[in-house]
Amino acid sequence: MVAGGHVFHAEVAGFSDGGGGRTAEVRFNLLAEVESEPAMPITLVMSVFKFDHMEWAIEKATELGVAAVVPVIARRTDKHLAQAAMKRVERWRRIAHEASQQSRRSDVPTIADPIKLPERVKAASNLRRVVLAEQERGTTLRVFLQEAIASAGAEMPELELAIGPEGGWAPEEAALFDANGWSAVSLGPRILRAETAAIAALAVVGSMVE
Repeated sequence: MVAGGHVFHAEVAGFSDGGGGRTAEVRFNLLAEVESEPAMPITLVMSVFKFDHMEWAIEKATELGVAAVVPVIARRTDKHLAQAAMKRVERWRRIAHEASQQSRRSDVPTIADPIKLPERVKAASNLRRVVLAEQERGTTLRVFLQEAIASAGAEMPELELAIGPEGGWAPEEAALFDANGWSAVSLGPRILRAETAAIAALAVVGSMVE
């Protein structure tokens, strides 16, 4: 179980059913702390898309070990989703918290407030910045990571990875990424849904984290 930001082996020590108007209670004995894996050194910049699909992506990204998720409003983000995104942030944070507990993470990924894409793209950062781009065919994410690890001395660098909305990045957004030093990479020849691309990309990163 997870308690106080730590993961423990535990056993049930007692239970009260909450009779007489009292709150039901389960008591545990914490037997031994379990060493938990640190979060992957990756911030997922994810364009806002259909909320039920996005919630699934946040849940699975949390289980896979993402460190942070930054929702962004892109050119092709549906207008009503963009307008409602701020009201969903607390729900997204609850989903991340519950997924952290389920996957026995001792931490919870940060879910940032939604921000317009140009603001995030232009923001200063010390992370290696990568964007999944449909038009990119020469460099796969795996090849990029292999080169990044080699240049970092066999240690996975901290990454910021941008995932586009349904319909992909608009041409001016692709140009904006390029102008601000983001590296364009591909997951392969197939066009993936946004949530599929997010999970596939994290799986690639996770396979290379030692």
